[in-house]
Amino acid sequence: MTVIVEIRPKEGILDPQGRAVRNALQTLGYNRIEEVEVGKLIRLELQTDDPAEAKRIAEEAAEKLLYNSNVEQYRILLPGETL
Repeated sequence: MTVIVEIRPKEGILDPQGRAVRNALQTLGYNRIEEVEVGKLIRLELQTDDPAEAKRIAEEAAEKLLYNSNVEQYRILLPGETL
């Protein structure tokens, strides 16, 4: 089963990479783009067909390694769920 871990900056945390991308896009003439947020998508291929087990494994991996709880938040997307 494929599981996606979406990692984003926490609310209120500065996103200098997002700001740099926004500024570059505006320089290229995309003036209607007001905000850009840069995060990460991590795709995990798991050897299970059980959604509950897949979510548990993905959450453990996120908590132990994939995200920085000080400045980031994450959510788990199971098959059929969208961003």
